[in-house]
Parts: sequence; structure tokens; C-alpha cells
Amino acid sequence: MKPTGTDPRILSLAAEVAKSPEQNVPVILLKLKEIINNTPLGSSELKKIKQDIYCYDLIQYCLLVLSQDCSRIQGGWTTISQLTQILSHCCVGLEPGEDAEEFYNELLPSAAENFLVLGRRLQTCFINAAKGEEKDELLHSFQIVTDSLFWLLGGHVQLIHNGLRSLLNKYEPGTEFSQELEQLIALLTPTVYQEVEEQKLHQAACLIQAYWKGFQTRKRLKKLPSAVITLQRSFRSKRTKMLLKINKQKEEEHRRLQLQLQRQRAMRLSRELRLRMLEIVHPGQVEKYNREIEEKSALIIQKHWRGYRERKNFRQQRPSLTEYKAAVILQRATLKFLEKCRKKKKLFAPWQGLQDLTDARRVELKQKVDDYLRRHPSSQMSDVTSRELHSQAQEQLQHYLMGRALEERAQQHREALMAQISTNIEQLMKAPSLKEAEGKEPELFLSRSRPVAAKAKQVHLTTLKHIQAPWWKKLGEEAGDEIDVPKDEFSIELGTLFIGGTKPP
Repeated sequence: MKPTGTDPRILSLAAEVAKSPEQNVPVILLKLKEIINNTPLGSSELKKIKQDIYCYDLIQYCLLVLSQDCSRIQGGWTTISQLTQILSHCCVGLEPGEDAEEFYNELLPSAAENFLVLGRRLQTCFINAAKGEEKDELLHSFQIVTDSLFWLLGGHVQLIHNGLRSLLNKYEPGTEFSQELEQLIALLTPTVYQEVEEQKLHQAACLIQAYWKGFQTRKRLKKLPSAVITLQRSFRSKRTKMLLKINKQKEEEHRRLQLQLQRQRAMRLSRELRLRMLEIVHPGQVEKYNREIEEKSALIIQKHWRGYRERKNFRQQRPSLTEYKAAVILQRATLKFLEKCRKKKKLFAPWQGLQDLTDARRVELKQKVDDYLRRHPSSQMSDVTSRELHSQAQEQLQHYLMGRALEERAQQHREALMAQISTNIEQLMKAPSLKEAEGKEPELFLSRSRPVAAKAKQVHLTTLKHIQAPWWKKLGEEAGDEIDVPKDEFSIELGTLFIGGTKPP
């Protein structure tokens, strides 16, 4: 069964081999070398190509060509050596699948045997060759065959012990070929594992390098647009800066030229003005006019020079002025802070008590008091009058204090009543209606204040009597008339709330 998705090159090559005559088959099979070399090493595509070559029996065709006589093949030993190279590359890394037993037990030993036989033939031809060019060609072909054999044995180590041993058993012991084969087995056995490991490491290194180079290339390709954008941005910014610099230089040159032209124009105008003035001025007044002009010019020059000097001095003194202002600000802030600290210390300082007065201090204070009384004489009041005034002040103070205590008690009582009423109202608002109340829930509608309960009961009874009264007693009443109940609206509302009724219309 042929695999699906076969490479079209393999299909065309297999068809060409099947249709061509026998002598053209070796040359056609050489095209496999180009296909293998153009495929990346270690890739899945190369594995697929090797499977296609094996499935279309191109490997078997190579074995058949190697078993033929060299003289009948077009190209001779050159074609045969290239076919051995193709065969070894196709067999190494091949996954035969269902035909694995036939591949390992028949095809590989047959390939190794053909390589050895070809090597032996090349040795014989090399010995019998007479020309130097022919020997070089044979030596090159022998090297290719041995390299192909080593490549095949490196990929399939079991051929050394299985294939070569079975090949050695086919020949009689003691012959020259059997002895050489034994020597080859002895040489290959200790070194083949090392070479195989080296080849595997080489292949792994090549594969890692290929993947790493591909990753680096893809990474560079991804960064290429951003790098181009960055390069363009930097180039544009540099070009913009250069253009701005050139424009600035041009503007400065233009401004310098304009200033120079203005200065020249002003000088020309001043000279023309002076000439016109000289024409107008009397010849006797010319010297006086020139002297006045010189004085004015000198004053202008002095003014500009002094302004320049003062500005220069001010620029030189600016750091010292700044330091002086900063020092003043710091001193002001420090003094304010210290003043606040002193005030705080005075406010929170503990009372030290009165200092002990000395006799000299007492005499000094008494003298100050006498002087003050002498300067500010007071009205004389008798002892009886002062006592009466003192008693009146004490009575008024006592009356005020007692009244304030009573007001405080009344205020506390009012606040307690208001808190109790607000609590009761809040409980009533949260309690269910009388129709929905069950068990002890009606107790929530009772007030803990006896006056309030009595007032509420009176209001409730009055309301019931009015409702139960006959109709002829209600004649003349309108919807807005009030019932003959206490006029205190607050009491009515409390009564209706605590009894559970509703406010009458």
C-alpha cells in the first residue's frame, strides 16, 4: 500500500525507473542524492522522503545495481560509490513501519555485505591498476564506500555483530577474505560505539544549531519592523533638529542684518536731520547747537552706561540679595515659632504659688496702694449700708442658684419624658396592628406612663361614645367638626396610639 501525500519528485523518479531500460537505471537513481541534499537535515520532511523511497522500492533498486558487474554500469566506480552513499543515507534514520522485520533482517545485512564486497573489489582493482589517475579515482571511490559503510554501521550498530558475523560464517575459515573480515570486526567492535555516539552528538548539535538559528532569524524578522520604525523615528527627529538649527541660524542672521540695517538707517536719518537743522539754524548759532547736541549725546551715553553698570551690579548682587531675603524669612519664621512655644509654655505652666513677700516688698506695695487711694478717692459708705448691700446680694445670688437648679431638674424631667415617649412611639411603629396581634403582643400598645394612659383612655371612651350615639344627636355636624374632647392635639394622638385606635375624622 503506497503512502498518501507522497513527494511528487519521488513519484516521477519511481515512474522513470520503472519505464527506463536496465542500463539507465543507475544514472536515474543518482537523482536521489540531489533530493536528499536539498532537504534540511533532521527534519520531518527528510524522514517522509526516506519512507517514500523505501515504499517505492528505490532502495532495493540500489541494492540490485550494487550487486551487478561494474563494467556494465554507466559511470563505473564513480556511479557505484555515489549509490552506496545514497543507500547508506536512506537507511539511516528510516522508520520502516510494518516491514521492520524484513528491513532489519534482510535489507540491512544485504547492504552491508554489498559494501564489503565492493570494498574488496576496489582493493583488487587498485592493486592491478597501472596509471596514477586511475589509482586516485579508485582510492576516492574506496573512501566513499568505506564512509558509507561506517555511516550505515553507525546508524545500525547491530549489523556489526549480526550481519558481519553471519557473513563471516558463509566463507570457509582460513581464507584471505575471512581473515580480513575478522580483522575488520575486531577493529570496528571497540570503536564503533564511540563513533556512533560522536555521530549522534554531531547530529544533535546540528539540529540544535538549526533550531537556534531559525529562532534567532524569526526573532530578528519580528523585530525588523520595530527596528525600521525606530530608525525612521530617530532619522526624522535628527532631521527635524537639524532643520530647526538651520532655521534658527538663518533667523539670527536675518535679525542681525535687520538690526544692522536699522542702525544704518537711523544713523543716516540722524545725519540728514542734522544737515537739515544746520541749513535752518543761523550761522552764528551753529556752534551753540553743536554743543547742545554733544551734551545731549553725552547725557544719553552716560545714561545707558550707568543703566548697564547698575544692571551688571544687580546681577552680581542678586545671589547675596536672595540669601538676605531667605535669611529674613527664616528669622521671621523662627521668631514666630519661638513666640508660639513661649505662649504654650505660659498656658500649660503649673501654678507656682505666691512668692514670699519680704518686708521691703510689703512696704513698697503698701505705698503704691496708698498713692492709688490718694489719687482715686472713693465715696464713703457706712458699715450698716455695706452689710445690707451684702445681704441683698447674697439673697439674690441664692434665689438665682435655686431657680437654676429647679430649671435644670425640670429640663432633665422633660428630656426623660421625651426619650420615653420616643421609645414608645418607635416600639408602636414596629409593632403589628391589633387585628394581626396574637398572644402578649397587645401589651406593646400599653404605655408605662399612668398620666398618658389615663388621658388616652379618656380620649378613647369619648370617641366611642360619639361613634355609638344615635344619628339624631349627630344632626347638624359636618365632616370637619371636632368632637367635644380635650383640645390637646398631642394628647389625642398619644391616646389613639396607645389604645390602638385611629384618630377620629
